[in-house]
Amino acid sequence: MDETFITYQKFNDPVLAEDLTNTLSKHHIHYLVEEESFSIEATMVLNNPLNKEFAVKIKSADFEKVKHILENEAQIEIDQVDKDYYLFGFSDDELLDLISKADEWSPFDFLLARKILAQRGNVLSNEEVKYLEEERINELKKPEDPQTTWIIIGYLCAALGGILGIFIGWHLFTYKKTLPNGDRLYGYSKADRKHGRIIFYISSIVWGAYLVFKLLGVLTP
Repeated sequence: MDETFITYQKFNDPVLAEDLTNTLSKHHIHYLVEEESFSIEATMVLNNPLNKEFAVKIKSADFEKVKHILENEAQIEIDQVDKDYYLFGFSDDELLDLISKADEWSPFDFLLARKILAQRGNVLSNEEVKYLEEERINELKKPEDPQTTWIIIGYLCAALGGILGIFIGWHLFTYKKTLPNGDRLYGYSKADRKHGRIIFYISSIVWGAYLVFKLLGVLTP
């Protein structure tokens, strides 16, 4: 069984990350917390604290278990929510969209959305919710949009010997995304990953050659 820790949820605020880890500890779920940058774009801005995220990582096998734990805890709070909570202003279509994209929302909002719909006479069965979850998984399995801009930048950096080309190439052919059920798969298309691999090798060779010539220049009398 794969014992690798993978990201379950990311937070901009370390206090929010701590709230989740406290819950995990209470239920004896093993976890790790790591700081990481948002994306390729974020790495372009050095020393910017807003680029930091706190990733709470758990084992893939614990994803469903943690989901149920968080939903059970949220269920207790549902009956105490104020009537001015923003979800009460959502239309039925907006609430249904929230439920179909539950991975983008908190367990509390997901459960409250179902409750509000039920109060309006639109009861969703567990089977219907399960179907929406499966549809969402299938949607998320699709590769990200073509990374044409970053591929062009990567080739330019590779040709010019920029070390950024190494990073861009590595990211394009190794990046994986985590699905709500804990499965992991490559985030970019096969074609984009192929470009990433080429960019990585060209950049590495050019950068390596530059270092060699630089060293020889230093050693030459």
